[in-house]
Amino acid sequence: MHTDVHLTLHALRSAELRREAAGFRMATASRETTRPRRARTDLRTRLGWSLVELGLRLVNRPVARTRTHLA
Repeated sequence: MHTDVHLTLHALRSAELRREAAGFRMATASRETTRPRRARTDLRTRLGWSLVELGLRLVNRPVARTRTHLA
């Protein structure tokens, strides 16, 4: 690919990503003004710690020993 074409494509993609990021920021800002973020964060925190606890229980549970017949 020619360098000028590559540079043009990069500039177009960069501008597109900046537009998407600006739109996302605007949507996030309007959403934060309509409802508090604290309740959502608390729920995420509780869910996250519950998953960590579940994972630790699965990792630390005793392994069932089976008898092997070596005859």
